[in-house]
Amino acid sequence: MPSAAIAKPRIAISACLMGAEVRFNGGHKQSQLCSRTLVDYFEFVPVCPEVAIGLGIPREPIRLVGNPGHPEALGTVNRDLNVTRPLADYGQQMAGELDDICGYIFMQKSPSCGLERVKVYDHNGVTQDGGGRGIYAQAFCAHHPDLPVEEDGRLNDPVLRENFLTRVFAYAAWQSLRRQGLTRRGLIEFHSRYKYLLMAHNPVQYKVLGSLLGNMGRTDPDELGPRYFSALMAALKKCATRRTHTNVLQHLSGYLKRAIDAEDKQEVQHLIGQYRLGIVPLVVPLTLLKHHLRQHPDPYLAQQVYLQPHPENLSLRNAI
Repeated sequence: MPSAAIAKPRIAISACLMGAEVRFNGGHKQSQLCSRTLVDYFEFVPVCPEVAIGLGIPREPIRLVGNPGHPEALGTVNRDLNVTRPLADYGQQMAGELDDICGYIFMQKSPSCGLERVKVYDHNGVTQDGGGRGIYAQAFCAHHPDLPVEEDGRLNDPVLRENFLTRVFAYAAWQSLRRQGLTRRGLIEFHSRYKYLLMAHNPVQYKVLGSLLGNMGRTDPDELGPRYFSALMAALKKCATRRTHTNVLQHLSGYLKRAIDAEDKQEVQHLIGQYRLGIVPLVVPLTLLKHHLRQHPDPYLAQQVYLQPHPENLSLRNAI
């Protein structure tokens, strides 16, 4: 089976989530998931933009004020404190410096780091509808549109957690391919490894990306590669469902139809059906399929990232 054991991917993270006491009140927002579980699999790079631009600890809180599409970061007590430009500039600076990361976990609701639905106030102090995006996060993400990003709170959802970490490892694999140099053959082989994962996340884009590479012709791989990868990352951002996972499981079981007996086939179909109905998690039918594929290896399936998109010990598929 393919292994996702690439050298530890680097993930940038809001420093307060790693337990650093850098919040406005001198506290932290330590994430047990990140600081205790994920730390064994990733190299975390803690960043606190508010401290980095010179705001003290503790400090006057800031908040977003004005147009939710283009708010300003102002002091809650001293309205003359405007750190919009320093936060945006630091976001651009870090986007250049952190060019080797494979993901970013941001502090939710933060006027500097929140990705979405951050409270935006009008000039009378009334919360506006919709919310906005943290100034630093907005500036950083504008320079890395394909980078997997997520807020800490959303990682408590097992489906969103598995989706984010799947994308982090895909991003790391792509960076590795780019370092080797993009070739037509390299692109085709990379895509063929991701076929079933794509089918599970986004069946429509699975076909689109296949034809994109199928019609590559004489196109320069250095020009086509980034377009392909942007489309791949956008496709993987869509969470796989029980229905799409079931479709992939059935495809995988099709490779075994001549290799296993009727009783084993029936067991495989029974567990796929139980998964589709929500009775068992994805790991159950997948473990049985992997068992049979070890007994009856298939070179095409052996390279499929879908079978192991992240380290097994993370147990991400035990909860989906």
